[in-house]
Amino acid sequence: MRRMMLLAGLCAGALVTQPAVAQTPEMSLARLDCGTPNPPIMANQRFSDTWAFGDLKVQLVYSCYLIKHGEDFLLWDTGFGMTAPNTAPKVSIVDQLAQLKVTPEQIKFVGISHYHGDHTGQAGSFPKAMLLIGKGDWDVLTGPKPPESANPAPFANWIKGDGKVEPVPLDKDVFGDGSAIMLYTPGHTPGHHSLLVKLPKMGAVFLSGDLMHFRENYETNGVPTFNTDRAQTLASLDRAKKIVASAKATVIIQHDARDLDKLPVFPESAK
Repeated sequence: MRRMMLLAGLCAGALVTQPAVAQTPEMSLARLDCGTPNPPIMANQRFSDTWAFGDLKVQLVYSCYLIKHGEDFLLWDTGFGMTAPNTAPKVSIVDQLAQLKVTPEQIKFVGISHYHGDHTGQAGSFPKAMLLIGKGDWDVLTGPKPPESANPAPFANWIKGDGKVEPVPLDKDVFGDGSAIMLYTPGHTPGHHSLLVKLPKMGAVFLSGDLMHFRENYETNGVPTFNTDRAQTLASLDRAKKIVASAKATVIIQHDARDLDKLPVFPESAK
């Protein structure tokens, strides 16, 4: 009897000393409208260095994303600025977030896929956020003579040292639990990243950045004429496809209008 009581006491003590199992934070993903589309364009003009698309016309859209992770928020890309000619969003990101009852101060991370203006224009609206951007792109933005395609103005807060910035050299586990991973996919720009988000119900979602601009571009490994490195682009596409297959991820091509219905219509979120 004494032996049984001793064993029971040991088991009870073990239960008390076991560390608490961490609960999975609430996760969601919402698409924000971050630019006013122009009419459909000929794909061959800029998006194939082998003129592979013939008479194909594509409708490009401009997308940003809000990832909720418990009480923390990651804003992925910031679209066109509100003064961009013809393509400025009709509603700012700040005003769209207000519809979700989220303030700029609640944005913990601003993740930038790459330095082109249709992905960076409203970054300055979130000066208190930690800026996450590929090191290759950050080096261009902070270099002595950034090219015309890399406008440092939206990043003035961080370039001056008034905000926290992490130049990301490779992959980055944003929240530290594998739920949102910046994937190093260079080629479009030197530090280009895509984002893999793992939602509890929908499963994995791959946000492209500009690794590809439309479905045909992705399916045929097309390389735009304005990419900075052809070999890196092809290697990044190969890596992305393997990650997508392994994670059974839903691919969201940020510029392809045909991918809009893969996520709920704002203000609803995927979970």
